[in-house]
Amino acid sequence: RYLARKAEIRDFNSYDEAREHGATESKIETLAEVANVVLETHRSSPRSLLAQATAGLGLFPREVARCVDVLVGAQYGSEGKGNICAYLAKREKYDVLMRVGGPNAGHKVADPKYDYIQLPSGTQSNLEAKILIGAGATLSVKQVLKEISDLKLTEDRLSIDPQAIIIEDSDIEQEAGTLEVIGSTKKGVGVATARKILGRDGNKYLGSKVRLAKNIAEFRPFIRDTKVELEKAYAAGKSVLLEGTQGTDLSLHHGEYPFVTSRETTASGCLADAGIAPTRVRQVIMVMRTYPIRVGGTSGPMMHEITVEDIAARSDIPAADLHKIEVGTVSGKERRIAEFDWEQVRRAASINGVTDIALTFADYLGIDNRKAETFEELNATTRNFIERVEKVTNARVSLISKDFGKDAVIIDRRQWD
Repeated sequence: RYLARKAEIRDFNSYDEAREHGATESKIETLAEVANVVLETHRSSPRSLLAQATAGLGLFPREVARCVDVLVGAQYGSEGKGNICAYLAKREKYDVLMRVGGPNAGHKVADPKYDYIQLPSGTQSNLEAKILIGAGATLSVKQVLKEISDLKLTEDRLSIDPQAIIIEDSDIEQEAGTLEVIGSTKKGVGVATARKILGRDGNKYLGSKVRLAKNIAEFRPFIRDTKVELEKAYAAGKSVLLEGTQGTDLSLHHGEYPFVTSRETTASGCLADAGIAPTRVRQVIMVMRTYPIRVGGTSGPMMHEITVEDIAARSDIPAADLHKIEVGTVSGKERRIAEFDWEQVRRAASINGVTDIALTFADYLGIDNRKAETFEELNATTRNFIERVEKVTNARVSLISKDFGKDAVIIDRRQWD
């Protein structure tokens, strides 16, 4: 290392010569006698040495701070997660907002109005928060760049993990011809994910070789290891909101196959995709609708399917208004609707380890709920429904959304810890 120095800062021609004359060099071995830890630099990389030195200085705390809240869907997606995330991002003032998943799930936000496809739904609600896209995400380059531009994100605010897989045109073409039978949004997410698994040998599979986020020139200013960014947040005592996508019953492993998505949609799956340890989790917030929906077409089984007209008759919301609401953000298809399935939400609460529930579409239990500003102002049918939900799920209904307006979310009288 001495010889590698620039000539102008080398006093001697060799290190042996420096040892004979230099005050520091001549006594270097005596440091081993006073040091707490002696590290053998020739046996470790710089990063490995840093890990040892950091631990020796006591900078890795033994106590793990529970600072991450995870938000997931309870049913088949489209539960209204976007609006809830935007509300929480503003109310709880999270320091970090993180999203996993792909462009097959759109999260609609009322204020400021925007349809988030790839970025966290609270991006505009909390302008101070850092924005992370995890390694388990599946990315459309065009869509990510659009959202970066629309939301005016700077490279010091947004971090995209280098390991996230890129969707190619061939992925979309492949899905367009094969996945209509299960109601897929056909955005190429599944084929891209399959290629990430198959393409580890560097060969081309399903039409394309694997490209990761780190291979995209336009992404380079934003490329950072998001695990490192999370560790910085933990060390600084910051809070994190991890936003899942789709719904528990669309889980690749735990939904009813083959009518499932291409990833694990439960809280544990989202944590794995993000690179967050379960011991970091503080709360798991599960969003559920008063009436579950699925993508239109042959998208899979539902319990006791009903029509928009049925809900209109029960709620007094005009059927024409409901037809406008119940259209997929990404698919553009009119949705299928069913009765509330108590076993579905009980199972979802169990598998996700839910601590809190956000109930959406309360106005579907009566249009008069739109006027409510407190729990007590909801109609009796809705209050009874919420009490039953809490009994079945063993979780508290902490948030209630009464419609899709700016002030749609009201808070239950029981406050969070």
